[in-house]
Amino acid sequence: MPQPHILKITEIFSAIQGEGRRQGEPTLFVRFSGCNLKCSFCDTKYAWNKGREYSISQVLEKIKKLRKSYPAQWVCLTGGEPLLQDVKELVKSLKREKFKVQVETNATVFRPLPVDWYSISPKPNKYYSRPEYKDKAKEVKIVLTENLNFEVIKRIRKKFPEKTPILLQPQSNRKRSMNLGIRLLKEALKADLKNIRLSIQLHKVYGLK
Repeated sequence: MPQPHILKITEIFSAIQGEGRRQGEPTLFVRFSGCNLKCSFCDTKYAWNKGREYSISQVLEKIKKLRKSYPAQWVCLTGGEPLLQDVKELVKSLKREKFKVQVETNATVFRPLPVDWYSISPKPNKYYSRPEYKDKAKEVKIVLTENLNFEVIKRIRKKFPEKTPILLQPQSNRKRSMNLGIRLLKEALKADLKNIRLSIQLHKVYGLK
């Protein structure tokens, strides 16, 4: 008999979406294990190596159980880096269950998936993103690390259509990081860069997961 497709997952939980344009929406999260970048400022380092094995049917069973007490329409695949694993069949299964699916990715890996929302967050030093995301990303989140500068923002803005927002997200909502975001936004305004926005990690404000 064929072996079931196995995914390595750190946790499956319900919360609000705390980041990006979907901020504040009830969401069911599947956090995948493993990451190919392992940034020093990462706030989910526990997902780099830990995790347990799930079959797709086990993931669906847990998601549907969560939906009974937390009837969210969205499922977010996050990490770690979720696209290091083959999630296509899981996405198809979630769509059959009438969920909307969001993928949060560092954009170094691309998989053509029937998802509703690619949320990408290119990381230093190169801030590389696969070219496929140029027209597929719904938003580009940039973490406001202390070494981030305006030249990076300008370069990223040129890579994506003007309709795609560039979100400046403070590192763990730190005041120093927020101040940097305000300064970079002002520079973007002076340079006439369009659709640059300030963001925040809303789930940390509310003390949620």
